[in-house]
Amino acid sequence: MIVGRRIAAVGRWRELASRSPKETLDLGDRVLMPGLINAHCHLDYTDMAGQFPPPKVFSDWLKGITEAKAGWGYSDYLESWLNGARMLVRTGTTSVADIEAVPQLLPKVWEGTPLRVFSFLELIGIKGAQQPRAVVHEAAARIAALKHARGGVGLSPHAPYSTVPELLRLSAQTARRRNWRLTTHLAESALEFEMFKQGRGPMFDWLQRSGRDMSDCGLGTPVKHLERCGVLSDNLLAAHVNYLAQGDAALLGRRRVHVVHCPRCHFYFHHDKFPLGRLARAGVNVCLGTDSLASVYKTRRQKVELNLFEEMRALATNEPSLSARQIVQMATLNGARALGLGGQAGELAEGCFADLIALPFAGKAADIYDGVLHHAGDVAASMIDGEWAMEPDERLQP
Repeated sequence: MIVGRRIAAVGRWRELASRSPKETLDLGDRVLMPGLINAHCHLDYTDMAGQFPPPKVFSDWLKGITEAKAGWGYSDYLESWLNGARMLVRTGTTSVADIEAVPQLLPKVWEGTPLRVFSFLELIGIKGAQQPRAVVHEAAARIAALKHARGGVGLSPHAPYSTVPELLRLSAQTARRRNWRLTTHLAESALEFEMFKQGRGPMFDWLQRSGRDMSDCGLGTPVKHLERCGVLSDNLLAAHVNYLAQGDAALLGRRRVHVVHCPRCHFYFHHDKFPLGRLARAGVNVCLGTDSLASVYKTRRQKVELNLFEEMRALATNEPSLSARQIVQMATLNGARALGLGGQAGELAEGCFADLIALPFAGKAADIYDGVLHHAGDVAASMIDGEWAMEPDERLQP
């Protein structure tokens, strides 16, 4: 039962019929479930799908997307962002953590989607041309002035290799002071791991030529680097975390960091096996994200879209020991925890946001999670904040 923006009660019809409001809706043979929570996305880059073949080394992809971005203008990013948002709604996402590289899009894009959007303003700085304190202050002032009825804001220092330590420290301090979430790309590639752990390698050489001060390298892993910078905390969403040394997972667990795994992106870059087991044993909350379509494998004739069901199936292929229920939880409950929405989203329970989706299903109750995992195509209906984002089939209307 839904009243306003919230779920007022959950139960069998015979238990709720006497309390139900006058308007009721029978969805027929459908699974009604919490909306999916995409904990890491780059909506800006949606229309770059298929532009970059899988690179031989990670830094080649970084150079390629940097060059492509230089040729885009405001209208390109606007259209790309909105196209991505429409994909997410159609495929069951109701909340998304989006890395915003073009802050001029806000708040216009929020008004163009029913999604519950958490926009993290991206910060990059390797040369110190602008003082880190001024960069963080300007970014914080810009997003603090924005009001989003359904979502939130935060900061996203891009990655340890693309930001100076002071920028990381100040971003973390500002986020904690303002009670914001913080996100960064962490230990994404073997090159990044080598750069920080060994103080050498192709990424080290490339960034050194670019003018980055490399004195923070050769001192330990990327995870240890963020610990020295005071970034590891329970408000941090660390995207990827593909490469860990002994003790890294335990440290992330102690600091209650949330890790966002993006299975299709992981496959695209041919990374080593994702360290899910080590993270789980350390008690780390692992959730799922789509990343961007600029880092999803695409054949010439293949259509790809931002779709968490595809990410769940990719994870099931890579981690056959996981149950369908565990995987669905990573895309719902775990994502809610990462975004600070525990008890408010990611589940159908009294007092939660009325963020839910409906999927066609005519099987047995025992097979529901498998049915959810293997759902393909658009969802049958989507509700966000108590309003239909995708209305149910007209034939189901009372």
